[in-house]
Amino acid sequence: MTPPSLRLETLSGEALRAALPGLSRLRLAVFAEWPYLYQGDAAHEARYVAAYAEDPGAAVVAAFDGEVPVGMATCQPMESAGGPVPGAFRARGLDPARVCYFGESVLLPEYRGRGTGVGFFAAREAHARRLGLAEAAFCAVVRNPNDPRRPPGHVPLDGFWRNRGYAPRPDISCVFHWREIGDDRETPHVLAFWLKALA
Repeated sequence: MTPPSLRLETLSGEALRAALPGLSRLRLAVFAEWPYLYQGDAAHEARYVAAYAEDPGAAVVAAFDGEVPVGMATCQPMESAGGPVPGAFRARGLDPARVCYFGESVLLPEYRGRGTGVGFFAAREAHARRLGLAEAAFCAVVRNPNDPRRPPGHVPLDGFWRNRGYAPRPDISCVFHWREIGDDRETPHVLAFWLKALA
């Protein structure tokens, strides 16, 4: 379970807008780590997270230590998601209108392994059910397991996701472009999907 020092809040609308600066900083900090190695900038992050506040079907589950946000997990109807995500489903003959898309889940390292990730999934699935959506899906970057940048002892989250009831769908994938740490330009990255029926 989530430790007593942390509380989870599902934010939308004005409450989400108030939390945007802290949530933007979290994305920058956590996605800089393996396996994303993402080198973002504060202005882009602020615009990205602000889009959730504009989507009436979206929600962000935030983990707070006191008043400080230390983690976040996002969700929205897949039809509202930007970029290549809805098209990846349509290309496989699947209807994105049935799906809640879990865009990201980030938590500072010192708070991991204490149940917050389980809470993130439960809160987002509850939100998806309130929206009447039949499935939940997220995508994760595909990395070569022999990549020399992989930290020693790194354990993929596949087992955790399977324990939440999600199944990999390597036949459904999309490509996002971002600049990795140390690069001077954006490069393409393949992300593969995991799905769960919510009925």
